[in-house]
Amino acid sequence: MLDTLDAAAVRRWCAVGLAALKRHQGEIDELNVYPVPDGDTGTNLVLTLTSAQAALAMDLETLPDDGPTPHGHALRLMARGALLGARGNSGVILSQILRGFADAVAARSVVRGRELAAGLREATTAAYAAVATPVEGTLLSVVAAAAGAAERADTDDLRTAARAAAGEAARALGRTPEQLPALARAGVVDAGGRGFCLLLDALVEVVTGERAEHEEPVLRTARPPATTVRETGSDAYAYEVQYLLDAEPAAVARLREELAALGDSLVVVGDGAASVGTWNVHVHVNDVGAAIEAGVVAGRPHRIAVTRFADQVAPPVPRPVVPSVADGRAAVVVATGAGIAELFAAEGATVVPGNPSTGELLDAIRATGAARVVVLPNDPNTQAVASNAAKEAHDLAIKVSVVPTRSPVQALAALAVRDPGRRFEDDVIAMAEAAGACRYAEVCHASREALTVAGPCSPGDVLALVDGEVHLIGSDLLDTCTAVVDRMLGGGGELVTLLAGADAPPGLTDAVREHVTRAWPFVEVNAYPGGQPHYPLLVGVE
Repeated sequence: MLDTLDAAAVRRWCAVGLAALKRHQGEIDELNVYPVPDGDTGTNLVLTLTSAQAALAMDLETLPDDGPTPHGHALRLMARGALLGARGNSGVILSQILRGFADAVAARSVVRGRELAAGLREATTAAYAAVATPVEGTLLSVVAAAAGAAERADTDDLRTAARAAAGEAARALGRTPEQLPALARAGVVDAGGRGFCLLLDALVEVVTGERAEHEEPVLRTARPPATTVRETGSDAYAYEVQYLLDAEPAAVARLREELAALGDSLVVVGDGAASVGTWNVHVHVNDVGAAIEAGVVAGRPHRIAVTRFADQVAPPVPRPVVPSVADGRAAVVVATGAGIAELFAAEGATVVPGNPSTGELLDAIRATGAARVVVLPNDPNTQAVASNAAKEAHDLAIKVSVVPTRSPVQALAALAVRDPGRRFEDDVIAMAEAAGACRYAEVCHASREALTVAGPCSPGDVLALVDGEVHLIGSDLLDTCTAVVDRMLGGGGELVTLLAGADAPPGLTDAVREHVTRAWPFVEVNAYPGGQPHYPLLVGVE
C-alpha cells in the first residue's frame, strides 16, 4: 500500500493501466454506435498509452536542477509520450487528461488524497478544453465525476481518494447512455469513458495492492444497436462563411464562443503567434452578417468568402500542379490502402499510413524539409492528431495548416488545386474550399443489426453512407453503388471519382462507370484501385 504517488508508482500505474487496456481492447472497440466495422477506441487508447510507457522508459533519475519532483518528471514524461503517440479523439483527450494531472501535481512535494483530487480536477479542465464542443455522456463526464468524488472524499488518504474516484467514474460510465441518446439507442456505454475507468482501476490497484471493487457497467443491452449521424455538420445551416482574421488570441477565444452559438462546423486555426496573429475562420451559419460582424469585433477580417450551399456547383478540376519542396511547401496525407497511397504520392505528397500517432505525423512533417506544410487527415478521428502535430511543428519553426478532409476523395480534390504561385495561406483556403465542395460516399457491409436513419439493417446488408450518414440500405453491392451515385449526382456534379476497395469484386468500378456514362452522359468519371479495407467503394462527386 502507498501513502503517496511517487515516480516508481507512476511507472507501475502506466504499466498496469496498459495491461488492462490490452485485455479489454476488443471489448472497447466493440462499443461502437456504427454498424460498420470502424470502432477502434480501444486500439487507439492502447497505442496512446504504449507511447506513454515508452517515454517512461527514459532515465527518470536525470532531472534538471530547477526541474519538477521525481514523480512530476515521471508524470510529464507519461503525458508527453501520450501526446506524441495519441491516436484518434480518445487518445488525444487522454493525453490532455494526463497533461492536466501532471501540471497540477508536478511541483507538489507529495501526492496524497487531496493532491490526487486537485490533479483530477485539472485533468477535467484540460479534457474539456481539448474539445471544441464538449458533449456530456462521454469520457468528459466520466473524468469530471471522478474529480468530483475525489474532492468530496476530502481526505489526505491516497487510497480512499483513489477508490472514491474510481467508483464514481464507474457509476458515471453507467449513466452515459442516459446522457447521450446515441449510446442509449446502440445499447452501449461510452468507449473512451470505459477506457478511463480501467486506468483509474489500475491506479487503485497500484496504491492499495488490491483490485478495485465496484459494479461493472452493462456494456450492451439485448436490443439491437443503432447508428447515429457522424459529426459532419448539419443541413440546418445554409451558408458557409470563411475569412482570414488578424487578431489577438484572447479576442479569438471570444469569437469561437460567438460563432459556436451561431452555427456548426466551426474551425478556427491560427499561426501560433503569441500576440496578434493570422487566423483562418470557418463556420456554417444562417446569419451571415452576424458571423462577419463577430470577426470585425474580434480584429481585422479579410479575404471574406460566403457560399450558399444551394447554389454550390464545383468548377472543373484544374490540371494538377505539384509543388516542390524547393518553394518551401509540402503536403502530408494520411492514406489507408496501397492504391490510394500511390495516388497521393503521384501528386507529390508525403504519405503516412492510416491511424497515425502525433509523433508519426510530426516525423513526416519534419521529413519533408519544408517550412510550410499542409496536412490532410482524411478521417475525423485523425483530425485531432493532426492538429496536435501542427502545434508540435510550430515549436520547430514549421508552419502547418490542417485541411479537415474526411475522405481520400476530398484530399484528391484539395491536392488538385494547389498552386505554388499563391500565398501559402491562400493556397490552404483554396484546398479547403475544394475539399468542402467534394461530397463523399462510402459503401460497406453492415457488421451487425442496427436501426439507421435509413431504416433497419442486418449483418451483410450493403450500406451507402453519404457525408458520414447512412442514406441507402441494399442487398446487392452493384445496385447500391449505382443508386448512391445517382442520388449524389441528383444534387449536381461534373466529376465522379471512384476508389475500389481491397474487397471489391472484379469489375465493380467498370460497371459503375458504365452506369454513369449511360445515365449521366455529361459527367466525367475517374476510377482507381484504392485498396482501402472495409469499404468496397469510395465515391467523390465534385
